[in-house]
Amino acid sequence: MKCGYVAVLGRPNAGKSSLVNFFVGEDVAIVSKRQQTTRSNILGILTEDDFQIVFIDTPGIHHSKNALDRYMMKNVRSALSTSDVVLYLFDASKVMDEEEKEYIENLKQKAENLIVVKNKIDKKDVSNSLCDVEISVEKNLGTQKLKELIVEKLPEQEKIFDDDEYTDKSIKFLISENVRGQILDMFDNEIPHGTVVYVENMEEKKDGVNIDLVIVCERENHKGIIIGKSGVNLKKIGTKAREYAENLLQKRVTLHTFVKVDEDWRNKNISKYI
Repeated sequence: MKCGYVAVLGRPNAGKSSLVNFFVGEDVAIVSKRQQTTRSNILGILTEDDFQIVFIDTPGIHHSKNALDRYMMKNVRSALSTSDVVLYLFDASKVMDEEEKEYIENLKQKAENLIVVKNKIDKKDVSNSLCDVEISVEKNLGTQKLKELIVEKLPEQEKIFDDDEYTDKSIKFLISENVRGQILDMFDNEIPHGTVVYVENMEEKKDGVNIDLVIVCERENHKGIIIGKSGVNLKKIGTKAREYAENLLQKRVTLHTFVKVDEDWRNKNISKYI
């Protein structure tokens, strides 16, 4: 059968995570209007009768500003070096600058199986840029053609993952990312990018699962904003996270959510949280 790894590259908000989630049929990656949503490489697995595509959803390509950014760009380079096929997505509704054009030209020299994908063609197309396939993930346009192009370029080999697997990430990771996604959507400016979320403890009980979840932010005033007046924001986050976890685990979940401050963790404590 055809099987292999497919790196999904592109600038922030090009639609990489939406594309992976669409093909996989599950929300394995955060989708947000905010830039730099994805921090780590996330595998999304699509298995059909005669092929298995292992998508590598990567952080958006950008200039590094701190240790977290450098970590994210390292993940992009790692995905590029280990993939069988490379997808480069660009946004049809934005004019492509010279820097991005140059990056694509460099990719053509480095990546043997490169597919350049114009996404969001349902929007106003102002890109005027060459591509191999035009799609809209949101409107499901051109996606079948893209899938066929990918499969055509995959090597012949045995499946890497079992049929029922759709991601390499743990339950703890998926729950943490659900909460981080909520924070991205709820708050403005620097707060979302200055937070990290992790499951500190997950314990099976006779009547369900107990989960202790921690939100880390960089400043004391960020902590107050995340919690909200009388805890209203934290309660909203916790309720949605519990519902998500119960759907994921198919069990009753008791969720305790905590917020703590770790100043400048994006420069000082990357290895502790990411």
